[in-house]
Amino acid sequence: MSKEAVRTHVLIPKELIDSIDELVGTRNRSRFFAEAVEEKLSRARLVKAARKLKGSLAGADIPGWESSESAAEWVRTSRRRDDEKLAKTWRER
Repeated sequence: MSKEAVRTHVLIPKELIDSIDELVGTRNRSRFFAEAVEEKLSRARLVKAARKLKGSLAGADIPGWESSESAAEWVRTSRRRDDEKLAKTWRER
């Protein structure tokens, strides 16, 4: 993110400002807003990318991804294997 700052005028409900001030203090509002907007933009970009890719694997034959349930099991198995591999690595140290 650019370090150049621009002053802007936005209207925010007083209750939100009070909550933000209570959490981070009045002198940290700008940083809080900038971080919150960055986070929201990141999520919005991720959703946009996911929507763009939706259905892109529809014709692909990927073992273990036949249904939502089988894909979830595939993920669990993959994570379990990764955990076992990591545990083995730590035991060998």
